[in-house]
Amino acid sequence: MGQILTFLGKGGAGKTTTSIAVARGLAQQQKSVLLVGNQSLELHLPELVGAKIVNLCPNLDAVALRSTILLADYWERMKTIEKQYLKTPFFQDVYGEELGVLPGMDSALALSFIKEQDSTGSYDYIIYDGKGDLETLRMLGMPEILGWYLRRFRQILTNSPIGAAISPVVEPVLRSVLQVPTPPQNLQEQAGQMGDVLTRGQEAVNNPDRVRAYLVTSGEELAIKTARYLWGSAQQIGLTIGGLLYHGFIPPHTFDPLPLQELPIPPLPCFLQPIAPVPAPVTIDRAKYQVKLFFPTFSKAEVKLIQLGPEVTIEAGEQRRNLFLPPEWEGRQAKGAKFQDNYLIISFG
Repeated sequence: MGQILTFLGKGGAGKTTTSIAVARGLAQQQKSVLLVGNQSLELHLPELVGAKIVNLCPNLDAVALRSTILLADYWERMKTIEKQYLKTPFFQDVYGEELGVLPGMDSALALSFIKEQDSTGSYDYIIYDGKGDLETLRMLGMPEILGWYLRRFRQILTNSPIGAAISPVVEPVLRSVLQVPTPPQNLQEQAGQMGDVLTRGQEAVNNPDRVRAYLVTSGEELAIKTARYLWGSAQQIGLTIGGLLYHGFIPPHTFDPLPLQELPIPPLPCFLQPIAPVPAPVTIDRAKYQVKLFFPTFSKAEVKLIQLGPEVTIEAGEQRRNLFLPPEWEGRQAKGAKFQDNYLIISFG
C-alpha cells in the first residue's frame, strides 16, 4: 500500500495548485501517483472529463469525483449484496440515479473511493485535493466517529427488536460504502465486521507513513489563523501534519516546530521527507500514567474531557477524539490536566 497525502488551508491559499505540483513532481521521481479531486480540479486540469480515472502523463493518473455517479455505482453494489441474503430485497426497483446526495455523503463516498484505490496497490501515492478545511478533517475522521457510534449502539441493536427491524435497511448501505465483503450471519457478526473495517481505517489515518497532511497558507492574517486552527484540529483525529508550505511573509515561530517550505515548491517535492521530526498527535507515557496530546492552537479553557471506563473523549474546537487507555491502566481515572509547551498532559491515578 502507498501513502495518502492531502493539503489543508484557507480557500484560495493555493492548495489545488500545490496538489498538482506535488503530483507531477512525484511522477517525475518515477512514483506512481493518483490525484483525486472534485469538480473544481477540472478547472485546473481540462483533461479530466467525466468521473473516470484518466492518465495525464507517465506515472500520473487523475480523477475528479462526482458524488452522484459514485452513489449510483455503490447503490448497484449494495443491491447485489442485498440480493445475496435477503429473501425480499427492498431496493431492487430504486436506481442510484434517482437518489439525492445527502449532507455528508460526499465525504463518505470520497473516502470509500480512496480506500478502494489504495487497496489495489497500484499507486505509491494518492493525493487528495478536497476542500482542505474541516470537511476534509471530518472525512478522514469518519472511521473514528463511526466506530464510536458502533461501540455505543452495538449492544442496543443486537438485543433490541428495533435493531432487527432496521438492520435489513441500514446494513446493506453501510456494507456497500465500507466495502465489507461477505454477508454476516447476525447483527453481532455484522457489527464486528464493520468495526474491523473502521479500526483499520482509523489506524491508517493515525499512521504518518500511511496518511499525512500539509498546511498551505499565504501571508494573509486570516489564512495564517485558518492554517493554525486546522493544525490543531488535525491532532484531534490523530492526523500528522508534516510541514507548512507558504508564500508571503510568515511571522517567525508561528508554526514551530513544523518544517517550512516556501512556494512555489521545487520540481521534486523534497519536503515529503521532513527536515525535522514533527510532534506525534498522541504520546502515552506508561511509567508516569500520562497521556500527552499535541494541541498547538488550543487553550485549556477550550478543551473538555469525558471518561467512560477505559475510553477518554477529548473535545476541542469542532473535533472530538476518543482514546483507549492501556489495559494495565484498568480502573484508573483522570486526576488532572495541564497545558505545557503546546501539549495537553492528562494524568491518571
